[in-house]
Amino acid sequence: MTSSPFNLLSIAAPIVLGAGILLVLLVDLLFGKSERIPSGKDRRLTQVCALAVVAIAGAVTIAAWGQGDSGFFGQVSGDGFASFFNLIFLAVTFLVILSSPNYLARGGIHYGEYYVLILLATLGMSFMALGTNLLIIFLGLETMSVSLYVLAGFHRERPRSNEASLKYLLLGAFSTGFLLYGIALVYGQTGSLNLSDFAAYLQNAANPFAGYMGIALALLLIGLAFKMAAVPFHFWSPDVYDGAPTPVTAFMSAAPKAAAFAAALRIFYEPAMSLGLPWQQILWVIAVLTMTLGNLSALTQSSFKRMLAYSSIAHAGYLLVGLTAGGSLAGAGMLYYLGGYVFMNVGAFTLAYLVNRRGAGDYAIADYAGLATRHPVMAAIMSIFMLSLTGIPPLAGFFGKFYVFSAAVQQGYIWLVVIGVLNSVVAVFYYLRIMVIMYMREGEGLRDLEHAPSVAFTAAVCSIAIVLLGILPGSLLDLARASLP
Repeated sequence: MTSSPFNLLSIAAPIVLGAGILLVLLVDLLFGKSERIPSGKDRRLTQVCALAVVAIAGAVTIAAWGQGDSGFFGQVSGDGFASFFNLIFLAVTFLVILSSPNYLARGGIHYGEYYVLILLATLGMSFMALGTNLLIIFLGLETMSVSLYVLAGFHRERPRSNEASLKYLLLGAFSTGFLLYGIALVYGQTGSLNLSDFAAYLQNAANPFAGYMGIALALLLIGLAFKMAAVPFHFWSPDVYDGAPTPVTAFMSAAPKAAAFAAALRIFYEPAMSLGLPWQQILWVIAVLTMTLGNLSALTQSSFKRMLAYSSIAHAGYLLVGLTAGGSLAGAGMLYYLGGYVFMNVGAFTLAYLVNRRGAGDYAIADYAGLATRHPVMAAIMSIFMLSLTGIPPLAGFFGKFYVFSAAVQQGYIWLVVIGVLNSVVAVFYYLRIMVIMYMREGEGLRDLEHAPSVAFTAAVCSIAIVLLGILPGSLLDLARASLP
């Protein structure tokens, strides 16, 4: 693989996103006000511009798939791995931007800065996926994080939203310190921040984990585990998900988690494949604690958003099973899992916005009573999301768990898989509880559904994607296997 300081193909998608951010800012500045609108604000053109930027970035990503090679002195790589994750990020971003205006307008927070911040977060995630230098990954993570800190508190008049932003900022800054210190120790031990030099050091050193390297790897893992919402670095997740605006929660629960695992695979995949990580027992324990605590906590929730927040923690545990196992099947399984998971979460949170009758952020599970009677199509789509998150075949959620657990069995982690399966059984109770409430309990349901075609379209697209990925799992798995770094 050759390095070129001028290989712009390796950063094709970020270039489009960066230029698009400036364009969206300019469009909102020039056309973001309208005398015809009572509030004096009209963000439709800003939204359309943001959607166009994401669509162009997606087209560029597909056109340049795997052709980017490495660039900028080997600090970035536009390989299939980066392209795969860029498509995930862009798909989530497009769907969230498409479905956001109704919620933002109802809450009185429909500002052009919202779209700019979403695009900035996506830009940071893109660099996390394509970075082959620890400093590039760190800069991408910080670009993403700072944008999310602001987005979490976008409901400036709501104390819960302000609390979510503050908690995320303080704990995020704390975790950033761990990550940055780990990067510094890697540089002190190897004299380089490039991942290729890092892997070569681990392969060629007589005792690769002597000196600072063992501590450095642990600190790197802690920094990324925070973004994954893995136990014991998960405390921020329920409160932030609950307090943030619902479209932001949908975005945060899907794309940043995928970005964290993309960075983890970039950093740990090649060393793990070449010599085996000596701290797999630690990963084993973290995976078990994350699955178990996430599922048990979700059982007791009365808020739909908090239930999905703890569910997100549990799914991070399932993905950590793949990181613990290692191997090409585990890596491909993790990519497949993430490809389906983002549609499940975005779809579930999108529909939650419509079901929330109160409009004040109280997403009570009891609100779903009678939904199947009043709006059977909406109830059916929500059932698809719940069944897929549970892991019921033939939906995408089932095959994601199947591939990850199969890889763990092949590597001899039988008890880890047994615990994972038992946790999946526990998850059945709180996911299917939503369906029981929708179909078997009487309630007012939703009498007059808000006219939100973009929200309905987003939920429909997510449900169709989940079904198709479940019916044709081999296509995405083959693409995932070919995209591994």
